[in-house]
Amino acid sequence: MKLLLIRHGETEADLMDVHEGRADFPLTERGHLQARAMAERISRQFSLSKIYCSTLQRAMQTAGHLEKATGAVLTADERLMEFQNGLIAGMNRAEAKLLYPQVENLPVHESVYCQESVLDFRFRADYMLSKMLSENGPEDTVAVVTHGGMLVQLYRSFLRLPVDSDVFFLTGDTGIHCWAVDEKGRRVIFANDTSHLQGI
Repeated sequence: MKLLLIRHGETEADLMDVHEGRADFPLTERGHLQARAMAERISRQFSLSKIYCSTLQRAMQTAGHLEKATGAVLTADERLMEFQNGLIAGMNRAEAKLLYPQVENLPVHESVYCQESVLDFRFRADYMLSKMLSENGPEDTVAVVTHGGMLVQLYRSFLRLPVDSDVFFLTGDTGIHCWAVDEKGRRVIFANDTSHLQGI
């Protein structure tokens, strides 16, 4: 089985320099161009069985381009949403830093500022990875359109890293990550491929 993990395209929040998280901003026109280029690239290289995506509109819009290009069935699931960042959602980064400073050494089960805990965030990733692996067969290729923070959590779950891991995985707008799960185990085939964005 192959899993293609994809971050959404550029959003209005990227241009405004605000915390996004659960703030539900749409794609920019450039974000739509990025998503179409990503969808065309995947349709040429892979035969998708299914698409899973976050219910936030930036992911839904990105996944919509992929659905149109591949004809794969789209399933939206709120558990693939970005980190619940509570009171800072949509807030200017400088203002948020003053009003809601980062709390150091916060236990993973605790949260502040109406946010979810790191433990709850990781649990959503563990749940979705288990769900996707159980619902699809060894010959399937499925796409997951989500967010940068959720991608990090899915990586940590896939690689069986601890919940308090300080290992991060970067991804750009519509960056594509390819994983394989088979009798040899779990493998990362490639990560954060944005070659489809040349000229955009």
